Amino acid sequence: MPTIVVEVMPKAELLDPAGKAVAGSLARQGKTQFTGVRIGKRFEITVDGEVTDAVLAEVQQLADDMLSNSVIEDVVSISVLEDAAA
Repeated sequence: MPTIVVEVMPKAELLDPAGKAVAGSLARQGKTQFTGVRIGKRFEITVDGEVTDAVLAEVQQLADDMLSNSVIEDVVSISVLEDAAA
């Protein structure tokens, strides 16, 4: 069965306290080549059947209305992973 992956990230202009905490931890461990971290969300939605344009449009609507908070987050990608066994 195919899986649709929705990735949501905080808006670029907003602070990301969790990402800042991880970046600080990396710096304390001497990993100074990493200058910033942003933490987002990933949703994997399994589809029973074919992924059509209508299904993708429905997922886009779900991502905008339910999976993200449009005030502070952006839906950055929606992609389809095909079944590895196929």
